[in-house]
Amino acid sequence: MKLLITGANGFVGKNLTAHIDEMEGIEYVKFTKDHKVYEVNELLKGVDCVIHLAGVNRPENESEFFEGNTDLTKELLKTLSEQPKPLPVIYSSSIQAERDNAYGKSKRQAEELVKSYAEDNATPAKVYRLANVFGKWCKPNYNSMVATFCHNIARDLPIQVNDADAKVKLVYIDDVVKEFIGAARDLVSGKNKNKQNEKLSEVLPVYEQTVGSIAEQLRLFKNSRGTLVTERVGDGFIRKLYSTYVSYLPKDRFSYEVPKHGDERGVFVEMLKTKDSGQFSFFTAHPGVTRGGHYHHTKNEKFLVIKGQARFGFRHMVTNEYYELFTSGDKPEIVETAPGWSHDITNVGDEEMVVMLWANEIFDRDNPDTYYAPVKLS
Repeated sequence: MKLLITGANGFVGKNLTAHIDEMEGIEYVKFTKDHKVYEVNELLKGVDCVIHLAGVNRPENESEFFEGNTDLTKELLKTLSEQPKPLPVIYSSSIQAERDNAYGKSKRQAEELVKSYAEDNATPAKVYRLANVFGKWCKPNYNSMVATFCHNIARDLPIQVNDADAKVKLVYIDDVVKEFIGAARDLVSGKNKNKQNEKLSEVLPVYEQTVGSIAEQLRLFKNSRGTLVTERVGDGFIRKLYSTYVSYLPKDRFSYEVPKHGDERGVFVEMLKTKDSGQFSFFTAHPGVTRGGHYHHTKNEKFLVIKGQARFGFRHMVTNEYYELFTSGDKPEIVETAPGWSHDITNVGDEEMVVMLWANEIFDRDNPDTYYAPVKLS
């Protein structure tokens, strides 16, 4: 399948072409602002479908809305109509088309042109009224509140929130790209033919958020570098917003320091804390050094020796049963502590030992659930 993508150097276009570059069986040609409409004829050779992303949303004069949205679409569709076989079209419109401003009118007129083209030429087309699209590579201080907030907060710059309770509808760029590629395949193959010229298509999921909640969530992302407590970034809208925020970090902020605690035994460094799934850290121990010598009632931990030789010792707090095991960085092996057993770890090798550690809860100094109890009784 070969696509002609208009507006290919824009926000959606950059993400779309980047995804297609990773795929087999799809190729594309670009139509950008550097092209003239009459050049479309040459670009259409071998093309199976057109994804029309080009448009104007922040011009100096209102008339440019109609030139860049309505007129450009009209000229493009005229060229497509003159082809031996009219091509299916996917048009990226905006929820602003519901509004009675110049931008909304120009997008709405372009939508009608696409629908008429499809009907007049008996060819399928899909029109998407996109909610506010967010994700990497969107231009800040332009037309995306999320992009502006991410860019400014990542750089310690102020943001302006006029109405914290104002609701916005958002779609994520990867969801847009996935939908457009799938729609192009369907249009070219004739799949779901009876549904292809439906009034409007949509990209799902759509997230409805308030401006204030987005600003607050982005501040929490930023603050997590200091608290080490990560937000729940593994799923849903928060996952996508966090990915977007990180994409706006300036290069000199790709890294950040975390506290290191050291003594004669070695060092201890906390890396990451979660709200409900514990925390991650690592520690070192010099040859012959023993760490630990305590037990927990509820807390539990997982250890992974990644360098050196270790002996783990365990003693049951009621029966005094003793158990020990040996691991090394040469063979990855998780050692898990059990509540009610005192435990320690000793570096039995000749080099520094490095151990990764996960605990199922964040350390609470007021309620540490950690009680001194030597493993070996004298």
